[in-house]
Amino acid sequence: MKCFDVLIIGGGLSGSSTALHLSRKGYSVLILEKLAYREKIPCAGGMASSIKNLLPLNIDKAIETEVQRVHFTWDSTDDVIAELSGDSPFLIVRREKLDKLIIEKAIKYGTKVLYSIIVENVEKQDDIWSIKCKGNIKFHSKYLVIADGSSSQWSTYLNLGPKKIKYAQTTAIRLNGLGNVSKDSVRFDFGSIKYGFAWAFPLKDSVNIGLGTFIGNFKLNNTELNNKIIKNFGFSLTDCEPIYKKLRVWNGFHKLHTDSALAVGDAASLCDPFLAEGIRPSLISGFYAAECIDHCFCLNESDLNRYSETMKLEWSQSMAWGKRIAEVFYRFPKTGYKLGVKRKTAPKRIAQILSGEMSYSDIARRVIKRLLFKDS
Repeated sequence: MKCFDVLIIGGGLSGSSTALHLSRKGYSVLILEKLAYREKIPCAGGMASSIKNLLPLNIDKAIETEVQRVHFTWDSTDDVIAELSGDSPFLIVRREKLDKLIIEKAIKYGTKVLYSIIVENVEKQDDIWSIKCKGNIKFHSKYLVIADGSSSQWSTYLNLGPKKIKYAQTTAIRLNGLGNVSKDSVRFDFGSIKYGFAWAFPLKDSVNIGLGTFIGNFKLNNTELNNKIIKNFGFSLTDCEPIYKKLRVWNGFHKLHTDSALAVGDAASLCDPFLAEGIRPSLISGFYAAECIDHCFCLNESDLNRYSETMKLEWSQSMAWGKRIAEVFYRFPKTGYKLGVKRKTAPKRIAQILSGEMSYSDIARRVIKRLLFKDS
């Protein structure tokens, strides 16, 4: 049986981008995806334009909107608008198109993809990973990448990421038309969702509406609440198919690797704990995972510590402050909106975080001090 250089469990954004980078370098890569196809993806689609630099392909076909401004409201009133500077620093992409572009490019470079494959066991035998799948199908690889999303069982099994997983509860709704959302503007509405917020991201001919709550176990599976948010964003009540999902969010500094295995994207609990941003950490982790595996192949070693350390520097140090901001902001949302959003410089700072120009650590100490001591 052929032994692949790298086997990836999960064919979503983080898994397929990792495969793309590795197969482009000439490594043999196999992706095992449990779904038959990935059509409906519960994702708002917001992405910092700078992340395009981490992908060796043109993703223009997936870009739906180049965002010019960020619009904040408190329960649909008390508007605050931030104009974005620079050349389209924030983009809205159609996730199903983005995922398809990346996986097709990876396949062109030689990545093998098998769909409807259920992994039942992973085991390290000598220096080789043995992956057993339903139907007594087996595969072998030198390195293993866990990329099976927020519902991952294998990152927990291999002790990758936090032992205590923290979840955000989310709802995703896509509606035809734009409602009252401007074509080139994204909207964030605070005050309407307990311990969280609602958002509306416009595509070319539809809007991705989302609800997220980040503290405790507040339930979003609520038709009345969904209808309220839909109306707030300018839509008539209509039949829709909300997608409810528990989303792993960042919850502390932890190892993301073990001997010749690592976790990426949502499976590694990398999602932003304040704004629920998932595309950027998925693509960043896919890029650095491939870089680290390539480094180990070149040096004929299996220690992937470099990956955990790089993600700590490039992502987790900022998320540590994002988590602290979220814990204070969502417990005192009215104060948070007044002191954290309505301040003259605040909207610009949030926009800069979304675009990747700033990190939470750049602003966190001042924000938390204002929220705790209400120092306006």
